[in-house]
Amino acid sequence: MSRTEVPDPAEAAPRDRVAHIMAEWARERPDLDISPQGVIARLHRLANHLTDDLVAVYRTFDLAEGEFDVLATLRRSGAPFERTPTELAQTTMVTSGAMTKRIDRLEERGLLTRRVSDADGRGRVIALTDAGRDLIDRAFTAHLANERRLIDESISRDDADALAGILARWLAHYEG
Repeated sequence: MSRTEVPDPAEAAPRDRVAHIMAEWARERPDLDISPQGVIARLHRLANHLTDDLVAVYRTFDLAEGEFDVLATLRRSGAPFERTPTELAQTTMVTSGAMTKRIDRLEERGLLTRRVSDADGRGRVIALTDAGRDLIDRAFTAHLANERRLIDESISRDDADALAGILARWLAHYEG
């Protein structure tokens, strides 16, 4: 089979929308190697579906995706569950402006506090409150159960382990 041919779905993966798109491109542009679409387009589409399923769980705790990220970052930092706004922005990969908005919303809800840094009087430190820790512990428990469900209903544990390794190697290319 040439690199431009799309494999028969019965011989490869189940037929999906990407296979249909690839078949159309193979017909229209047989001179091109469309095989990367089999990976990239599926990853992109899968990420969109997974994000929808993950965000649905966050909403049950009245959290937006970014708010969950901030609380989770603080929680996993260990006692005393605090970081600077800059550390939070770097860890969650958002701008400082976006981080300030998230911190403001979470502070208004009593889920975190903001105080002057002991190390640098100009800096600030963001810390989880007891209410914030309780909420993120419950939300993270539900989040992990949801992730387990999403994997278990679709692929085997062996496939999940293999995929995790492949994706880790690929991501390391970008993130070192």
